Parts: sequence; C-alpha cells; structure tokens
Amino acid sequence: MTRFLLIRHALTDAVGKIISGRMEGVSLSPEGTSQAGKLATRLSRVRVDAIYSSPLERALKTAAPLAGMLKLQPIICEDFNEVDFGEWTNCTLESISHQPAFKLFNSFRSCTRIPGGELMAEAQLRIVKGLEKLRLQHDDQTIVVVTHGDLIKAAVAYYAGIHLDMFQRIEISPASITIIEIHEEIVRLLVINDTGEIGSLARGVA
Repeated sequence: MTRFLLIRHALTDAVGKIISGRMEGVSLSPEGTSQAGKLATRLSRVRVDAIYSSPLERALKTAAPLAGMLKLQPIICEDFNEVDFGEWTNCTLESISHQPAFKLFNSFRSCTRIPGGELMAEAQLRIVKGLEKLRLQHDDQTIVVVTHGDLIKAAVAYYAGIHLDMFQRIEISPASITIIEIHEEIVRLLVINDTGEIGSLARGVA
C-alpha cells in the first residue's frame, strides 16, 4: 500500500481570473505564502517519506515550507505538471468564457481538446501513470505530491470511477489535501479537499 497526499498549490493572484497553465513566473500571492506555511504546520507530525512536485514555481513554492520542516528535497516530476492549456494560456476567464470551444470543454471535457493543448483524458492518464510508478517505488510509504487542481480532480475521478464529464462536481481548493491509498487489490479515497477550514465552512452553511 502507498498513501498519497495530493496537494494543490497554494493561492496565486491568477486563481479564478487567469488561466496560468504552464506559464513561467507565476508565484504565490501573500495569502498563498501564508497558506503554504500553514500547510507545513498541519503536516509537521505526519510521516512523509518523499515529496514530489510539479516543475512550476507555484507548486515548488508550496512544497518548500513542508520540505524544509521535514528536511526532504522535493523531486520534480513532469507527470504532475499542469494541464497544457495551449492557446488559452494567460487568457482571462472572462475573455474566453463565450468561446464555443471553452463552453464545450466545460460540458464535454472527456473528448474536447484544448486548442493547441491537451485532451483532459491525456492529462488524467499522465497523473495516474505517475502515481502508479511511485506506488511501485514507495511500497508502505506516505508520499506528498504537490500539483494542480484539475490534475487532482482527474485522479480522484479515475480512482472513484467518476466520468470526466462530471469531474467539475469535485472541488479542489488551493492548498488543500486529498488523500488516496492505493493497495494491490483496492483503492481508498480517505480525504478530499481538506483545507483545515471545516469550522468556517460549517458556519457559512448554518
């Protein structure tokens, strides 16, 4: 069995506004830096055997406080890179929201290729293959993977048997933790989108 802690990178100024994609130079906002520090504190007593990260700056900056606290060196892995958003990279959500291709991407994601970019099914295969490779390398260990929201949604969808066209029902917030255990004979989804803010969320619903 291998236990994976899938962590979405912490907040940037672009989240919810601009499709950063694989654009360089997108770092954490001040709030995101604070989130990364709090994340490290939350996991400080968890046994972590290795930390893997997307190569993008925002993921590495999220991994850094935890890596420093645990005295581990993050290992960059392309399998956990952001979805290739092709022509939509660095576009505002407002500017492309009326494009037929973008509407189709959000309603029929399993079969809609991003212009000049990836098919979501390709991205899903990429992260699942990456996790399966690590499972073979890290038997009976706990592994942190710092990656991106859509990649984590795709992994959850795969292991939960949810069709990609419904994966928008899964919420993955910045600096959230999703825990998946992969055994030889079964997969267990233990936690999805834990931000440590359940109290405030409950108060918002009440």
